[in-house]
Amino acid sequence: MHFCQRSFAPWSFVLLALLIENGHVPRLLSAEDVVDVGARRELFIDDVLIGSMAQTRRQLHHPVPRKIAITHDAPWEGAGCGYHTIIQDGDLYRLYYRGSALGVEDGKLRFGKQVYCYAESRDGVHFTKPNLGIVEYEGSKENNIFWNKVGVHNFAPFLDTNPACPPEARFKALGGTASEGGLFAFQSADGIHWSLMQKEPVVTEGAFDSQNLAFWDSSAKKYRAYFRTFTEGVTTGKVWKPAGFRAIRTASSADFLSWEDNADLTYKDSPVEHLYTNQVGPYFRAPHLLVGFPTRYIERGWSDSMRALPQRKEREKRSKAHLRYGTSLTEGLLMASRDGVHFERWNEAFLRPGAERPDTWLYGHQYIAWHAVETKSSLPGAANEISIYAPEGSWIGSSNSLRRYTLRLDGFVSINAPWEGGEMITKPIRFQGEMLELNFATSAAGGIRVEIQSDSGTPVPGFTLAESEELFGDSVNRTVTWKSGGDMSKLSGQAIKLRFVMKDADLYSFRFSDAK
Repeated sequence: MHFCQRSFAPWSFVLLALLIENGHVPRLLSAEDVVDVGARRELFIDDVLIGSMAQTRRQLHHPVPRKIAITHDAPWEGAGCGYHTIIQDGDLYRLYYRGSALGVEDGKLRFGKQVYCYAESRDGVHFTKPNLGIVEYEGSKENNIFWNKVGVHNFAPFLDTNPACPPEARFKALGGTASEGGLFAFQSADGIHWSLMQKEPVVTEGAFDSQNLAFWDSSAKKYRAYFRTFTEGVTTGKVWKPAGFRAIRTASSADFLSWEDNADLTYKDSPVEHLYTNQVGPYFRAPHLLVGFPTRYIERGWSDSMRALPQRKEREKRSKAHLRYGTSLTEGLLMASRDGVHFERWNEAFLRPGAERPDTWLYGHQYIAWHAVETKSSLPGAANEISIYAPEGSWIGSSNSLRRYTLRLDGFVSINAPWEGGEMITKPIRFQGEMLELNFATSAAGGIRVEIQSDSGTPVPGFTLAESEELFGDSVNRTVTWKSGGDMSKLSGQAIKLRFVMKDADLYSFRFSDAK
């Protein structure tokens, strides 16, 4: 079925009536009402650009489980391996994680010696553990340990993309706990050999008993840090007295040593919940969007459903040390921000515990690694995809694993239209470029047509719905065309609206670009 003017007319009139009924009528705009998107790729992970929707919705998508990427089975690793960091450095994927023989023995929590380990991959799918020869463990340096000093509980590296970054500090990291005095700053030239940037901690007010991280924000042109706090709590010397809920705090810095602008994260339409890790960072295809994968922590207690979950005997064993060790559950969430402080957080789980099987539905399960990376698809000829990673098997036995999950590029959230059809109109935007490109997927019978409107909502001649060529398929980068072609250069710099009329389709992102 092709979209034609006659077939669109019946439900288009209904949609127009719905828009008018909901108060979407033209009005005079000020400069502040127009969002300047330039040539950025824009996703629908937040609602900043959405003006109105009729018979469409924002649809949260979920990562698809793939094979285990690495098993932490060395004597210095153990079931407490966690706080994973993934860095895509050219064609090398660098993996950092804490090793610890965490578990329960005789009704007591057991912490083994903590070390930080390194692994790497050329495809982001299979990781190997190089013999680094740096840190001695039980009389031998034949291991993949690179750090065992201050900050070893939660060492979180990143690749510094600040243009002014000196070569010796190409990699940086934060790490430390309240008992150590706070977060310390580290640097490295090669990502393997590390040193302190100064002896004193650089952030001292917080709880820090989580994966605390930092990165260079190229849009804001400053460093940002995100670390654990509580909704209420006080620091007395080196002792943090928690109260309320586990929460996330941020700060910023020009030099990575002096931090200011401390602020607790706020959320749009989300309840107060326990959030463990935060995993905030720039999305690699749209770095102006800060995307986070916080861990939600839920204390369930004993019930028939809890007893029905996998490995009940192990669960009961851990509960002897503390009820929450056996009956608390964790899962991954999704959130996004443009200013680094106010986030839109999806209340529905992004990465659920999934199918019941051994080593899942545990406290410590689905702590998503920091951060998402781009990998090749397993389907020959298909577009690249997003890979994220999360552990399973924590607190059980002598090892755990890191599983890879995949998602289409920009595929966190889509504008979804059913078979009956629907539409979405953006807020007024201003762009730079010549062509409009979409990341979308349709059924064989579905499609998307695009109309360009003035900021008052009037269709622009040459770019009306009737002149739009229908798009169908499944592409991360398709150019929109009209009867006269796809050149939009005469509209560049003007305030316009985009009207997407869709049927059995998902729209993931759009961007303006120069003609190829």
